[in-house]
Amino acid sequence: MKRLQWPSWMPIDPYILLLLGTVGLAALLPARGAGAEVASGASTAAIAFLFFLYGARLSTREALDGLRHWRLHVTVLACTFVLFPLLGLAARGLEPVFLTHDLYTGLLFLTLVPSTIQSSIAFTSIARGNVPAAICAGSFSSLAGIILTPLLAAVLLGGSGGGFSADSLVKIVLQLLVPFLAGQLLRRWIGGIITRHKKVLGYVDRGSILLVVYTAFSEGMVRGIWHQVSVVRLAGLLLVEALLLAVMLALTWYGGKALGFGRGDRIAIQFAGSKKSLASGLPMASVLFGAHASLAVLPLMLFHQMQLMVCAVIAKRRARDPEAVEAAEAAAAAAGTGDARTRGADADRDRGTGPRPAVGTARRPG
Repeated sequence: MKRLQWPSWMPIDPYILLLLGTVGLAALLPARGAGAEVASGASTAAIAFLFFLYGARLSTREALDGLRHWRLHVTVLACTFVLFPLLGLAARGLEPVFLTHDLYTGLLFLTLVPSTIQSSIAFTSIARGNVPAAICAGSFSSLAGIILTPLLAAVLLGGSGGGFSADSLVKIVLQLLVPFLAGQLLRRWIGGIITRHKKVLGYVDRGSILLVVYTAFSEGMVRGIWHQVSVVRLAGLLLVEALLLAVMLALTWYGGKALGFGRGDRIAIQFAGSKKSLASGLPMASVLFGAHASLAVLPLMLFHQMQLMVCAVIAKRRARDPEAVEAAEAAAAAAGTGDARTRGADADRDRGTGPRPAVGTARRPG
């Protein structure tokens, strides 16, 4: 029996549909009273376990090897934690006419989140870019984000972050940084187990994020936060995020060219430097914003789906670039020439016209 697969023509990520379904469930059946306390405790444990797995998966040796391409990684980090936040700060002028204060806060938080790993690698591979560079760039961004995202949130969001304070920093250390370091320390013993059960743990990752979303949106429903958002405001948010994504895609592509990077590196820079991680951002928002996390993560959820759809189109177009096609044909021709030489040598040996064995290599009579 064949496994059911998501249709390739469907433009929406199926996981986004699960997230939206979780939001709908929280709207219809929000956790209240004792149920809310249980959900909150489970969400806290899920966040800690997520970052423990992140630490256990990150290969320290691969990360150190990737440092040799430091110019590319510095460029991606600058795009993620410098250019993005600057654009977020520039959008402050849209408040309160175009965006509400809470939506702008969520938009600014979106610009502080680290880059993705899986989708950056996938799109770089489709576009025939530098895949090893994308792997290292995504890993470095996720690692740096554990420290940089909370620090940038403390500086840029201040008191607007839903009660962001020194207590929030303590929670970040205990729920995010400590589990991550524990995973790194135990990687030597549990790395093999995690690799063998990668698929199952992937479901655990996504299930944990769904739990975080349900808890955050339940609390938002109970507090009546969602009554503050109108359809017009959501449309405005989508327009702003589309402009933000377009600017970052242009800056990463043409900026990489100005810095002298080759085509493969520019592809890795574009896909790793223009995207934001939903998996890292949702748990961080839950810790940073508390009761206000539902509105804070909404811009990130919308941006995540938008970036997947747009980057999928760009990756396919990059794969059809004349330069990429020429390189692929050259590689195929080189492989074909090698095979032809091997087949020709085999044929010569079969006809007895090939090179004779060197003296002393013949078998002795038995």
